[in-house]
Amino acid sequence: MQHAGSSDAGESVWEVQGGAHPYVGRSVVLATKHGKERQIAPAFAHRLQMQVEVPADIDTDVLGTFTGEIPRPGSPAETVYRKARLGMERSGLPLGLANEGSFGPHPTLPFILADRELMLFIDDERGIQVQEVLVSEDVVAAQCTARSYDELETFLARARFPSHALIVRPQGSMRPDLIFKGITEAQHLAELIQRCAASSSEGLAHIETDLRAHMNPTRRHVIQRLAEQLAQRLSRLCPQCGTPGWGIVDQARGLPCSWCDQPTELVRELIFGCQACTYRQPQGRADGLLAAPPDQCPFCNP
Repeated sequence: MQHAGSSDAGESVWEVQGGAHPYVGRSVVLATKHGKERQIAPAFAHRLQMQVEVPADIDTDVLGTFTGEIPRPGSPAETVYRKARLGMERSGLPLGLANEGSFGPHPTLPFILADRELMLFIDDERGIQVQEVLVSEDVVAAQCTARSYDELETFLARARFPSHALIVRPQGSMRPDLIFKGITEAQHLAELIQRCAASSSEGLAHIETDLRAHMNPTRRHVIQRLAEQLAQRLSRLCPQCGTPGWGIVDQARGLPCSWCDQPTELVRELIFGCQACTYRQPQGRADGLLAAPPDQCPFCNP
């Protein structure tokens, strides 16, 4: 199941009107050191005829790493903004793009691990920022401790090794010189487990999934879907002022109960809006639901 931050809302407005979209032929800078342009660029080329550029030797790890040797000082939203700005500063381009992922409990299913991906587009020419979110339960993120490779048979199947790379470090240690990333070869993994276990006060190596995009095909697929979602939103122009990025900006709760007609906590309608002007337009739910089932009603099912 995929949970998206916006809906399709039909064809792109500029395609329906047959006019030229303001981003056609433009370049946007993507801040990444992990090859995310391979997942993101095709959607921007297809939807908007934009070119995605990546600055040479850009190091987004300065903003934090999954393994924690470089802490992330801010929230994912703050980090994705800093990433986009980093690329724009390096390239001098007025259009910037960045992605940031985080892994944790699902927002509505707390016992399920989820991948929450943010993707932000900044347009300094128009003074707008457009962000999309995708939450996916399709996650490969496993960890364990071991003294030797022979203990890992069940774990390696769960971690989908070697298609999904691993990270090895001594248990209880955060020494940067003893964090080994991108491990995809069994013999190398065995050697590193032995080395890290010998360097651990507990005699254990800590093994975990490498969550960086270029090392995790499952996460790459989520990023690809999110890029399509964002490019699709940017292709839609505000019906009032023509600014790109027309999409969901809010939602109104209070879907009436099908039995008693009292309002529930379910979403009643989606509010579409513009990032530049104040124009807003309510629309029905994407699934067309007009009434809530009684088991969702606080009056019928207190």
